[in-house]
Amino acid sequence: MPTLRETILSALQARLSTLPATALRGDVLPERVPLEGLLILRDGEPDEPEVTLSPLTYHYQHRAEIEAVVQGADRDASFDALCASIGTAIAADRTLGGFCDWVEAEAPRPVDLPVEGAASLKAAVIPIILHYTTADPLG
Repeated sequence: MPTLRETILSALQARLSTLPATALRGDVLPERVPLEGLLILRDGEPDEPEVTLSPLTYHYQHRAEIEAVVQGADRDASFDALCASIGTAIAADRTLGGFCDWVEAEAPRPVDLPVEGAASLKAAVIPIILHYTTADPLG
């Protein structure tokens, strides 16, 4: 049976998979970026939890990351649309089916990455904060 952390990350991956961009989890950047864009979910890490003692409960703010990448002549508009679609997908279900207390995205910091012999990439890491509570830090 998967842990709550894995269940939440899988639910986030499933939500990203509904977008037109290709959504991967934990993969390396492929040689070709799909026309619709590319999203790579990185598991990230939980912060130091706040602990409630009775009953023993751990309250996490887990910081995952989405690497968003687009390529092509109209990459500024494509990147903007891709980021907006991520925000819309997250806002549609901020609890990821009830597994998470709250999900929120932070603003991306885009960069242009030159590619020799091809159109440059526009990419950013979008931090995603997953708020959840569990009775076992390993469970």
